[in-house]
Formats: sequence, C-alpha cells, structure tokens
Amino acid sequence: MENKQKIMVQFDFPEMTTESYNQIWQELREAGFENPKGLLHHAGAPAEKGLKVVDIWENKEKFNEFGQTLMPILNKHGIKDAKPIILPLQYEYKGKISGE
Repeated sequence: MENKQKIMVQFDFPEMTTESYNQIWQELREAGFENPKGLLHHAGAPAEKGLKVVDIWENKEKFNEFGQTLMPILNKHGIKDAKPIILPLQYEYKGKISGE
C-alpha cells in the first residue's frame, strides 16, 4: 500500500557548482524526467558552499523511484554520498503571485 504522506527532501551539495546543477537537470530531462512523477515543488539555490536543494514530494515512494535515476547521474558528476534529509511534511502554503 502506498504511503500518502507528503515529504520534504533536502540535499546539501557543498561541492556542486551551478554549472554542474544545470548539467544534472539537463541529463534528467534527457532521461525523461522533465517533470518527475510525484514531484510537487523543487527549489535549488547557491549556498555559502555549493548548492542547496529542497523538494516537496507526494510521498517517499515517488521520491525513491526518482532516486533510481537521480543517484547514478549524481555519481557520474562526482557526488557519491548524497544523503538527503527526508521529513514528513507538516505544513504547505501556496502564496499568491503579486498581480494575480
């Protein structure tokens, strides 16, 4: 039975550059993951060291399915021990875009 609990997934990539981040997304698109099934929100931003990524997923199972494609691509780019922080989503708020 599939778990319906939304999750927040956070990655800290101290060694990642914005160029490698963009290249990883290009490879994910080429692998058929332009819009990964179950991914509700994605944000990536430069951090003090490297990059930080935060996602909201429909559930852990959908994230794990995506991880089967993501992890080999990360490994290819020298990111061997990507360990996400996975938390049950407590609250989600969708703000209104200015001018709407």
